[in-house]
Amino acid sequence: MDDTRHAPDLKVMIARHKLADRAFAVLGVLATLVGLVTLAALIVDLAVDGLPRLSWHFFTSFPSRFAEKAGILSAWVGTALVMLVTLFAAVPLGVAAAVYLEEYAPKNWVTDLIEINVTNLAGVPSIVYGLLALGLFVYALNLGESILTAGLTLALLALPVVIVATREAVRAVPGSIREAAYALGATKWQTVSQNVLPYSLAGIMTGVIISMARAIGETAPLITIGALTFIAFLPPAPLSTQPPFLSFEWLTSPFTVMPIQMFNWVSRPQAEFHLNAAGAGLVLLAMTLLMNALAIYIRYRYRKRIKW
Repeated sequence: MDDTRHAPDLKVMIARHKLADRAFAVLGVLATLVGLVTLAALIVDLAVDGLPRLSWHFFTSFPSRFAEKAGILSAWVGTALVMLVTLFAAVPLGVAAAVYLEEYAPKNWVTDLIEINVTNLAGVPSIVYGLLALGLFVYALNLGESILTAGLTLALLALPVVIVATREAVRAVPGSIREAAYALGATKWQTVSQNVLPYSLAGIMTGVIISMARAIGETAPLITIGALTFIAFLPPAPLSTQPPFLSFEWLTSPFTVMPIQMFNWVSRPQAEFHLNAAGAGLVLLAMTLLMNALAIYIRYRYRKRIKW
């Protein structure tokens, strides 16, 4: 009797839950569509304004007082060099710090304090990093207003994201893999380098993608440390024809980057400069997508290697 009486109530409850699931799914799809449509509209508007400005002259010319003669040569070269320094500074240091905290560091109040601070640093406004870099790199270490200072500043900005993402990726590796390596006589470092890191590389590359995508569009910290809004020369080339074929003079050169060049053009009243800013925005978007595509390709290759 009791089962018969409660059966309709159970069916009604299941029906309500299914209706709630469908409603949530529809809401999620609508929210996703709103974001995608808005992003597509912004990209289309940017492309309509900026595509006519994209030409070989636009890529190979320096900024100018005349909009039709102005280009982004110094800006895209500066962006590439600054991001190169950021990549080589943030990724090895961030991965090493994450591996130490997750695999080697003792579990005590000191490591707990470090974890809390690293997590909080990921949400600190970028201008704070600019002020920190101004005091540390420019004044204390005398690195000047250079590409090296800019790259290290953005590395500080990207470092917490890399550390947090790497720790989560390392933590997700099953403990059975570590135990199997130890059972075969592997040392701690052999286990980490040959088993843990390859299996966690996908998560690490995701963190790298997020951090670099954020760093490439930052303006406030670079303005704080003295990035130029108008620069009509290029830094020395990193490669040379003379031994040892590498030059590091470019690290001490003044610089500008794409977001600052765009800000400079947008702040001008002439509509022609606004079209230049739209073209520069398309180039910056393409650089970001290219950088992310490279990271995704590396992640795919390592995933395929692990499967085989």
